Amino acid sequence: MKILVVGGGGREHAIIKKLKENPQIQEIFALPGNGGIAQDATCVAIGAKEIDKIAAFAVDNGIDYAVVAPDDPLVLGCVDALEAKGIPCFGPRANAAIIEGSKVFSKDLMKKYGIPTAAYEVFDDCDKALAYLDTAPIPTVVKADGLALGKGVIIAMTREEAKAAVISMMQDKQFGASGDHVVIEEFLTGPEVSVLSFTDGKTVVPMVSSMDHKRAGDNDTGLNTGGMGTIAPNPYYTDDIAAECMRTIFLPTIAAMNAEGRTFKGCLYFGLMLTPNGPKVIEYNCRFGDPETQVVLPLLESDLLTVMQATTNGTLAETSVKFRDGSACCVIMASKGYPQAYDKGFAITVPEEVASHVYVAGAERKEGALLTNGGRVLGVTAVADTLETAIEQAYALTARVQFDNAFYRRDIGARALKAMGEKN
Repeated sequence: MKILVVGGGGREHAIIKKLKENPQIQEIFALPGNGGIAQDATCVAIGAKEIDKIAAFAVDNGIDYAVVAPDDPLVLGCVDALEAKGIPCFGPRANAAIIEGSKVFSKDLMKKYGIPTAAYEVFDDCDKALAYLDTAPIPTVVKADGLALGKGVIIAMTREEAKAAVISMMQDKQFGASGDHVVIEEFLTGPEVSVLSFTDGKTVVPMVSSMDHKRAGDNDTGLNTGGMGTIAPNPYYTDDIAAECMRTIFLPTIAAMNAEGRTFKGCLYFGLMLTPNGPKVIEYNCRFGDPETQVVLPLLESDLLTVMQATTNGTLAETSVKFRDGSACCVIMASKGYPQAYDKGFAITVPEEVASHVYVAGAERKEGALLTNGGRVLGVTAVADTLETAIEQAYALTARVQFDNAFYRRDIGARALKAMGEKN
């Protein structure tokens, strides 16, 4: 089989490495891929948003199955374009990907179908939004409606911060058209949990829960990032909470999308807050999370391609999806200065025996050398029987990967270990 994977980050590298375990797959193409992915797939210089070129490439190269991984091409209709050419895909069509593509859509969906989430107001007028903030409860959360590279959400601790966020989104157009509408919502408290799930539009199969670490610095200090590391499973996500989420959130979301004529197939990501009033949805994503994928897929024992094809074919209920016991930890190595300005072009050294644990995100290959080419450069993942051992091993492996200007958090998983200690 020939497989096409759209995207070029650490998430895509994790997907490709897991797909490679299937002996039926002869070749994997990554569009555009990156310098690290090039070790595991044939990279082609076609951007993830070049939908027509992706579809033409798939036809010309006899692709048997495509995986569309990032949010932008999904929202832009990459799956629709590929399916129109007769190529089966993993991922939702554009009319379902709107669940991530528009925060206004997803909030209105939850309100209409009684899915627990934070109270909110929607604004398309900057002055009205600012006037509302004069009396809104503080802290509050300000969200750009559309996609904003994971940076369109501001947790404002003061009225001034909230107003500055609204002005930057709506007036200064920091995120372009994504800020034409904003959602201002209630600030929720409680542990956060990420739950990725496979779904064929009827059946929902949650993957192992995970915990992301968004802030750039130790002890959750510094600026918000795309994610500095993850652990799985999340100790706050108990069996009882999982059952409650399935009943009140997961299945109702799938039913709501079906009722709206927007059947969702692929990976639906639930960003949850375990509040004192029960689990609530913070956000939906229409795809695998990054870097959650880098801890969830290494724990998957079932064949990934088989599961993906089941979501496409509507046969997920009859398909075995099994995860191994144990834990995983991923430490992200980033370029100093991220998530703001940073230098690029430093040589990366990955010892051969460590390479199988490394998922490359921001790197390019020049004259045989792997060079840094992004803010989040790579993730190092370890799997072990206990979380403590997985964390220990992940940091031991990370210490063996070298590049100038590297930095990483030293406390990935510390909060989870503390939670486990409190429960025992």
